[in-house]
Amino acid sequence: MNAQINKAVQFQNWGLTDYQQAWDEQEKQLAETVAIKTQNRSILPENQLITPNYLFFCEHPPVYTIGKSGKLENLLLDEAGLEKYGAMFYKIHRGGDITFHGPGQLVAYPILDLENFFLDIHRYMRTLEEAVILTLAEFSLDAGRIAGLTGVWLDYQTPQNNPRKICAMGVKSSRWVTMHGLALNVNTDLSYFKHIIPCGIADKAVTSMQAELGREINMETVAEKLKEHLAALFEMQLFD
Repeated sequence: MNAQINKAVQFQNWGLTDYQQAWDEQEKQLAETVAIKTQNRSILPENQLITPNYLFFCEHPPVYTIGKSGKLENLLLDEAGLEKYGAMFYKIHRGGDITFHGPGQLVAYPILDLENFFLDIHRYMRTLEEAVILTLAEFSLDAGRIAGLTGVWLDYQTPQNNPRKICAMGVKSSRWVTMHGLALNVNTDLSYFKHIIPCGIADKAVTSMQAELGREINMETVAEKLKEHLAALFEMQLFD
């Protein structure tokens, strides 16, 4: 455990950002944090450096990403198809299968040293889900979890009514430092999900806040609510 606990978290909203650029920035911050932790192992506790934490929000141009355990056959487009729909494709090292990111989707990338918070990846994932559940409740959407499936769902208590996934999640951690995160469908163009088997789950649908509420939702309002709930649940001290 760190000699000095640091719950301060630098927040940045990148807006619409190229996926590779966002990935590179996450890798940079994770590597720098891991380097500090490695250095601290050879330093007396009273002289150890605190590790930083970050919370990045953004949207991406259309892109499909598949996790390290994902199956390529869950992408239903070839290179020509990707070009036709103006979408990029990346194989990445998070957990989970294939998903879509695009405009109108709020993506959150926490780069946290969990030694500053709690050493439990399962709890970390459930806390991310809880922040989304509480955010959706602010818009009168009853969301929750389905046992054995990561993410946040609507109609989660009635499987016979075809639950709809509204938030996908996939993370990586190295030396207890996290990257990647969650993707909440706010005003997302759901037609892009027709070209994949989302998260490798063929028998369940994908939805968005806009589709459920029948109107376009203010992205800034959703981002502010999610930011507030993440800060409260993790006891973060956010700063810009």
